[in-house]
Amino acid sequence: MHLGYGIYVLFHLLTHSCWCAPQQTCQPGDVLLGRCRNDVFEEKPTCTALNLGYCNDMEYSRTMFPNILGHRSHSEAESGAEYLLLSVIHGLLQGECSPEIRLVGCSVLASPCKDNKMIKPCRSTCEALRKDCFHAFEAIEMAWPYFLDCDRFFASDQEGCFDPLVRLKARQELAFSPEEPTTIIQFTYTSNTQMYSLLKRTAAKCSHVSNVYSIGRSTEGRDLLAIEFSNNPGHHELLEPEIKLVGNMHGNEVLGRQLLIYLAQYLCSEYILGNHRIQTLINTTRIHILASMNPDGYELAASEGHLLNSWTNGRTNAQNIDLNRNFPDLTSILYRNRRSRHYRTDHIPIPDAYWFGKVAPETHAVMKWIRSLPFVQSASLHGGELVVSYPFDFSRHLHEERMFSPTPDEQVFKQLARTYADAHATMSNNDTERCGASFYRNRGIINGALWYSFAGGMSDFNYLHTNCLEVTVELGCEKFPSEAELYPEWKRNKEALLSFLESVHRGIKGVVKDTGGNGIKGATISVRGIRKDVTTAEDGDYWRLLNPGTHILTATAKGYSRVSKRVHLPQNMNRAGRVDFVLEKVPVDPDFGHHFFPTLDTWDRFDPYNQFERYGEQDVEGGIERQEKPWWWSYFSQSGISPPHWLLRNV
Repeated sequence: MHLGYGIYVLFHLLTHSCWCAPQQTCQPGDVLLGRCRNDVFEEKPTCTALNLGYCNDMEYSRTMFPNILGHRSHSEAESGAEYLLLSVIHGLLQGECSPEIRLVGCSVLASPCKDNKMIKPCRSTCEALRKDCFHAFEAIEMAWPYFLDCDRFFASDQEGCFDPLVRLKARQELAFSPEEPTTIIQFTYTSNTQMYSLLKRTAAKCSHVSNVYSIGRSTEGRDLLAIEFSNNPGHHELLEPEIKLVGNMHGNEVLGRQLLIYLAQYLCSEYILGNHRIQTLINTTRIHILASMNPDGYELAASEGHLLNSWTNGRTNAQNIDLNRNFPDLTSILYRNRRSRHYRTDHIPIPDAYWFGKVAPETHAVMKWIRSLPFVQSASLHGGELVVSYPFDFSRHLHEERMFSPTPDEQVFKQLARTYADAHATMSNNDTERCGASFYRNRGIINGALWYSFAGGMSDFNYLHTNCLEVTVELGCEKFPSEAELYPEWKRNKEALLSFLESVHRGIKGVVKDTGGNGIKGATISVRGIRKDVTTAEDGDYWRLLNPGTHILTATAKGYSRVSKRVHLPQNMNRAGRVDFVLEKVPVDPDFGHHFFPTLDTWDRFDPYNQFERYGEQDVEGGIERQEKPWWWSYFSQSGISPPHWLLRNV
């Protein structure tokens, strides 16, 4: 009897005690998907009223708890990171993919219930949504939400599912005509954060023809973010010209910044919509857009707004440096040595003395950018007048504030300026009452030094240090116009911007090769009568902007023969002519120039004292680069909920 009782007690303990494996913790949704059981908290799913504020516009009124994510009640669902994400997703994505993301998310968080059975959303809807909207999450560096996993929480048509977007699609078909697709741009001012997000989202949307990259950081650490458009983004293609547009060099001159943001969106959207003009432009040109060269200055100007902003607040960078006076003054060097037959008048090296002055990080970044790519043409967008000015900006006479100071490419520069001014809605007209009326006699263009003289400008630096020809576009008398003026200004400038981009396909292009068919890097192309040479890029290709007429071109390179060709460019030519050169190797003669100039004083000598090395250093903790949380993380970290690490990429 005692033995039987003991066996009974032992059996009771074995079957009712906790002498068992630890209880498995189920991941969200795994219980309802049958991947594991959570017997301790297992509840029988029941239908209940749909009462979730951000989901109450669904086309059904009943849902089921526990839901597919494991939330056992309305309150538990509302306190989760998934619901919080759906409540803020419109703002995070700047309205893109809205309300589609929210509606599909709600269909998972609160799936419809019928006859005490849960009906899952359709997998095909999820897959289409991911295809259309994945780029928007990429743009803000956010991972695709786990609860929108199309394989995990959605069902096939054969299994029986419902489409949470069916009613929205029906409304959209009634509201929009599919025969006339259009580009939609929101004409409002954008903060620096919004600008970065817009550019990244645009590049992600058009990833086959677009890419964003940083050229450096501002004084206060903000990205100098550029976006490029090309049929092979990220790479220089043989004979494809490179052109850049720079805005917001002066932080309080904000219209150019906005126009370039709109232009990036327009190029992306119109390319996708099949606009032949835009597709041709992008497929034949590599376009670089730096919307804000001075984001720190913009931050100060924007904090005051257009009504309070004075003429100068925010103009300089955070170090109080005027960036358009901060480039190396190569123009003075040219003037001092222009009478010397052997002194070069192009690709003038940066003097070492420059680096002992105060060089802004923004200036340093742009100089490295200009030197790293074979730019052909450029425009810097400013505000305060309505005119296009072109180099030289520094007067050839030290004591003359307004003196006509042409470059050897005076006629080419005038044509570039004319291209923008004539395509602008009002810049070139002769209305003496308009903004910029003092330029009506010149039809909206002027030599920079004849307008007013200053040294250290970016346009002069482009011309004297590289192949690039840059003009300065003054967009209007108001440096910080009201938001209501942004759309009219876009209409006035859109055609001018596109025409300027297209005008890079002017003059001649070609490849300089040796007799073995290999491109020669650094070969020189000169034009008789124009004392300004251009050099070939990495693979031996070059571009030379020229006006119609007859020109004699000469190609030469150290250790190679000299070859000349006579070229005629007709008036009606709408694309660059092709002129190739083949050079033979010859014995190298002593370089006369080396007797006059130090060997170290070459074009390749840049920042010799590593003044800006610290700007390139990575932030490292314990040998591992520290990864900062993205800007949107504060939405969740300050809400008191468990941080949604599933939204972080590479986690």
